[in-house]
Amino acid sequence: MIIKNAAVYCADFLPVETDIETENEKIKSIGKTDKDGIDFSGCCVLPGFIDIHIHGCNMADATDGKSNSISEMSVWLAQKGVTSFCPATMTISAADIEKSFINAANTMGKEKGAYIHGINMEGPFISPLKKGAQAAEHILAPDLKLFTKLNGICPIKLVDIAPETEGAAEFIKEASKICTVSAAHTTADYEQGKTAIAQGISHATHLYNAMTGLGSREAGMVGAVLDSEGVTAELICDGIHICPATLRITFKALGEDRTVVISDSMMAAGLPDGEYTLGGQRVIKKDGAARLADGTLAGSSTNLFDEFRNLLKFGIPLRQAIKSVSINPARAIGADKITGSIEVGKNADLLVLSADFSEIKAVFVKGRRVV
Repeated sequence: MIIKNAAVYCADFLPVETDIETENEKIKSIGKTDKDGIDFSGCCVLPGFIDIHIHGCNMADATDGKSNSISEMSVWLAQKGVTSFCPATMTISAADIEKSFINAANTMGKEKGAYIHGINMEGPFISPLKKGAQAAEHILAPDLKLFTKLNGICPIKLVDIAPETEGAAEFIKEASKICTVSAAHTTADYEQGKTAIAQGISHATHLYNAMTGLGSREAGMVGAVLDSEGVTAELICDGIHICPATLRITFKALGEDRTVVISDSMMAAGLPDGEYTLGGQRVIKKDGAARLADGTLAGSSTNLFDEFRNLLKFGIPLRQAIKSVSINPARAIGADKITGSIEVGKNADLLVLSADFSEIKAVFVKGRRVV
């Protein structure tokens, strides 16, 4: 397959009018060619978006126990320009977490849309004091045995932990040899956060949400992340979880290579206001926000394409916005050698947009057109 005459955002994430040839799921060459192909004149081509933290969408939930749910997520995500993803677990029973791992493993390699890198294990090693929309009765102390068992079922790409909890230090040390370890749902202060980063934490889950904030007299976990080079941070850019001004400040503070846009979406994404569930809990979606009955935010109802457009509207530089939905999430889970940028030898994961970035024209997953 050959994509012709588009403005292509290649490895430097700057546009150049050129052609892309793919072969056997990979990008074979980048450069002008006389061969026939699909003419996308007036369009731009970006790397396919990567959502490394998503619980559900379009009535499907990664942990609902249904064998086809993650497959349905794959198809819906591709419609929104996402070419690969990490389904995320919730703090549910160990048996139900295992079932979700089995379902993900059974889906890998058979996806009809976006493909799965592995699991984002958000629960259950969190603090009950910062549980957010997680179920308190299923919170567990860090458990390497359980982690190892689950990783044997389906690869874990991210595991969350509250670093102040008993046993966290040893868990971080060992788990970081296998996957990215992320600070999440935590009461850790700045010093505890910095210590955990030295132990092996290299990522922060939905920065600002369910963690100690940045203050004038105590920098908190947020401050520890901002103050640590090399630590990447997830950001939900729906305009609800973080206000536009704070997003602008944060994107500047973190720089081009550390911002990772996620959806953290639940099954209500793509659906109208109403009642849904997340991790077995009742969720009410109203005016785009998903909340528990007590008002606690319960994930989101957004998607990476809408968030990308939000970033441009909020004043985030285009180059950083593109990197934040492609190469940065790929790097955060160690997948940047195979995807995340338009380079020869990488998967042909490509998103074709209108020149003003407002409309999806085509989506290619490993060279196969799915939209």
